Amino acid sequence: MIKGSFYILLFYFLGEMVSLLIQGFIPGSVIGMILLFLCLFFKIINPENVRVVATVITKNMAVFFVPAGVGLMVYVELFSKSIATIIAAIAISTVLTIITVSLIQESFERHHTKKEPDHE
Repeated sequence: MIKGSFYILLFYFLGEMVSLLIQGFIPGSVIGMILLFLCLFFKIINPENVRVVATVITKNMAVFFVPAGVGLMVYVELFSKSIATIIAAIAISTVLTIITVSLIQESFERHHTKKEPDHE
C-alpha cells in the first residue's frame, strides 16, 4: 500500500512539474494520470503495485467531490445569475458527446464487420 501510494503521489508530482513547465496549459493531475497510465501500459510499473491504493481511491471517490461541492456554495449568487447559460452549456455538450460517441461506435462496428469472414 505504501509503494502504491508512493507511485500515485510521484506521478502526481511529476505531472504538476510538467504542468509548470508548460505554464499550466494542461492540469498537472491530468498529466500525472497520463504518465502513470503509460507506465502501467508499457509495463514499466507492475499494476499490482498500485492496485490496492487505486481500489481504495475509486471506492471512496465521493469524498473527493465534497470540497468541490462546498466550494461551489461560495458562488451561489454567480450561479443563480448564469443558470440559463450553464444549463444550455450542459445540454449542448451532452448532445455533442452523444453524437460523437455514436459516430465513433458506428465507425468501429462498420470496421469490425468488414474484418469478419462470412460464416455461410
